[in-house]
Amino acid sequence: MPNAIFEPKSSNQCDVLVVGAGPAGIAAAITLTASGQNVLVIDKAVFPRDKCCGDGLTTGALRILEMLGFDPTTVANWKVCSDVWLRSPSGREIQLQLPNVKKNKTSQFAAIAPRIELDHALVKHARALGIKIIEGCAFTEIARQTTDDITVSTVSADTADTSDTSSSEFHEITTKFIVAADGMWSPVRKAFGASQPGYLGEWHAFRQYLGNVTGPARDRLYVWFDADLLPGYAWSFPLPNGRVNVGFGILRGSKYSVQDMKSLWPELLARPHIANALGPDATLEARHTAWPIPARVTNAKLASGRAIFVGDAVCAADTMTGEGIGQALLTGVLAAEAIIGAHRRGPTAVRKIYETKMRREFFADHRMSQVLGRVLKNEFLTRGVLRVANYSDWTRRNFVRWMFEDEPRAALLTPRRWHRNFLKRDGAFESSATATSN
Repeated sequence: MPNAIFEPKSSNQCDVLVVGAGPAGIAAAITLTASGQNVLVIDKAVFPRDKCCGDGLTTGALRILEMLGFDPTTVANWKVCSDVWLRSPSGREIQLQLPNVKKNKTSQFAAIAPRIELDHALVKHARALGIKIIEGCAFTEIARQTTDDITVSTVSADTADTSDTSSSEFHEITTKFIVAADGMWSPVRKAFGASQPGYLGEWHAFRQYLGNVTGPARDRLYVWFDADLLPGYAWSFPLPNGRVNVGFGILRGSKYSVQDMKSLWPELLARPHIANALGPDATLEARHTAWPIPARVTNAKLASGRAIFVGDAVCAADTMTGEGIGQALLTGVLAAEAIIGAHRRGPTAVRKIYETKMRREFFADHRMSQVLGRVLKNEFLTRGVLRVANYSDWTRRNFVRWMFEDEPRAALLTPRRWHRNFLKRDGAFESSATATSN
């Protein structure tokens, strides 16, 4: 490994320790490994494990997955979406079509993938690339630090996966850098004195899977902007075999409190436009789940010491929609690039490069989403936005591209990110137009 930071002397010594094997951590690990770094990934969970999520993948997320060499056919219930149906607070529905067919080729601009399957497939993809991933192994504390490296302590879970390497071998791990992809309440953040006491996220979301869906939601991706939920919304994302992921999100401090969400759920499902979309035979599967969404990247500490924070640990979710998979993947790639580009100059240089990259890629978009989120609080303005979106073929085509982050949210206001094919690029995973998909 000619570009490695140092040659490991034992199995529990690495160039970069990635804490968390979700999309952000795996994106970082794959990018680092491709550059010759010796990477070790640990996760307290054992895969497959579920993650509360709407399961939606934007164009931006799909392009990064493709860049990482990921194969969507490894996700059994991957569903490509080509149409989006939006419902205004007035009750008017509009259909937006994603440009998935071009020059006898198809490409993906939106997809649905259950997180329990997507995250497991990403872990298997990383392992196939030679990346060591230790499951059932949780970060606990910093054991010691020197001028050259840092040693962390871990604890093994009783359910540790021993099919690869037993987590019992890794109670102490010495590394040059840590990529903290360990969630909103990141133990790594806390260990580095960068915790966020009392922080509960900007959004809270609630979802459940339904089966036996016979209404139009069986095939259509719906987003419902009901007036009482604004600036939040409800959704139904289709999966194969008549299943859907249905849920809703609320902004903290809006009409409903987090405590209201459970009691609101059956009433929401009974609303005529939602019940009709699902069909009379739709049945709830398993239990509902709820989760907070951290979306304040411009106020979050991005790095500390030899640790770089990514994904939910850096509060990178979109503050307008709550979407976070694409943002998580991008933060993982940026963290890896910062380490690759500056590791020989030390942690200060790595932190500086990462912070510069994050400001460039996230801050303008975050502020744009904040402004738009304030617009969506108002029912009249929300109706106006959707009327404009439905004004012509051009507005429908480009609004849906913007909605699914074909380009960065604030790209029009950041000329440095303009390019020749602005809003004209293909999606991801291009294939022949005659190919079939889920």
